[in-house]
Amino acid sequence: MEPYPGVFVSRVSAETWEPDPEVGGDMHVLCSLDGAESGLSRFTQPTEPIRWTLPARETILILEGAARIEIEEGSVLELTAGDIASLPAGARTTWHLTTPFKEFWVIT
Repeated sequence: MEPYPGVFVSRVSAETWEPDPEVGGDMHVLCSLDGAESGLSRFTQPTEPIRWTLPARETILILEGAARIEIEEGSVLELTAGDIASLPAGARTTWHLTTPFKEFWVIT
């Protein structure tokens, strides 16, 4: 919701979700403006590993569940609720999710 120009407000318990065609699950976009995007992603059912090449830097905050993120030719991140991580543009990753899973993300 944009109550004032350039001001965006939502809740972690957002009611409006749409399918995420790139990685599956559902997403709730808070805003997409000035070359940056932010929002929520959720997976309610178990899923196969998700391969995702980051189009830009992505910073995430895990809100529910857990993620094991394998970074090609790099490290493995083990993240649980409350953890924050930031991954560089172009990183080739494989995500193994423990569901239900929910994250807040910012892509810049």
